[in-house]
Amino acid sequence: MTDPRPGDRAGRDPAGGPVRRRLDASMSLLTEVTQHPLDPEYREAAERRAAAGKPRRRGGRGTVAVAVLAVVLGAATTWSVLALRAPQPSAIAAREVLAGQITERSAELDRLRDRSAALSDEIALLQEQALSGADSPLLDQLAVDSVASGATAVTGDGLRITLQDADADDDDPNGRVRDSDLQLVVNGLWASGAEAIAVNGERLGPTTAIRTAGDAILVDVVPLVGPYAIEAIGDPQGMQTGLARTSGGQLLAVLQSTYGIPTRVSSQRDLHLPAAGTVTLRSAELPEGVPVLPGATPGPAGSTAPSGTLSGDESEGD
Repeated sequence: MTDPRPGDRAGRDPAGGPVRRRLDASMSLLTEVTQHPLDPEYREAAERRAAAGKPRRRGGRGTVAVAVLAVVLGAATTWSVLALRAPQPSAIAAREVLAGQITERSAELDRLRDRSAALSDEIALLQEQALSGADSPLLDQLAVDSVASGATAVTGDGLRITLQDADADDDDPNGRVRDSDLQLVVNGLWASGAEAIAVNGERLGPTTAIRTAGDAILVDVVPLVGPYAIEAIGDPQGMQTGLARTSGGQLLAVLQSTYGIPTRVSSQRDLHLPAAGTVTLRSAELPEGVPVLPGATPGPAGSTAPSGTLSGDESEGD
């Protein structure tokens, strides 16, 4: 045990005077730790080593080994990350095969489109030759119907409306052009007197659908890439005035002012709209005893229904 120091406890000093208590007497443990941080045994060992003249060890082979181990572990981690991120040979080969198939299918699609356009022109020529002896009103009516159905390429004055995704934030879905936006504008042009309409060169007809598949906008089965150009043939001034009164024209103003989607409407002197692909309409015959509508009186055998109506031996779950 160590001898008590003066002032460690209350009482009197040898001179007989009162002993003042130290202010930190209640914190003796903390005082001991702060004033004597080194353990007595460690201190004695350090003093013996200093008395014997032995130098204190600093670094040495242990430090070198730790440094070498750290370098090896870092190199191994880097190699593992690079090996995981590097594409595998099988993935590269599969990607090349898919790219080749896409190129072949695209070339085949272009060839079939050209073939379809040539056959459509041939059909129109044969039809005109066959009906050359008939009355001109019939030919005029066929010409009007072919324009309305999109079966004939048309040229004339009209409007071009361009919509483009906003550049401010690509992650904001409100800044992108949607299929519903194109639908409203197209319907507004039809209501304003448009005779023929095409979106990014894809001719619209009575059975054409504008819809979304994932992030892409499709015209029937053809994906579109922005900017989206809607071209309509007709009276430019009349269509522009009529479009402003429809929901499509109001939508154009809202898209630009609220969502930052650039829109532009311009008159065109000479628009060329291609013909649409030939549409084959189909019908189905209902078996005897099957009504056309639920609850209706069954019709006779051989009655027809619109395409897509299920026959009696089919179910919607098939």
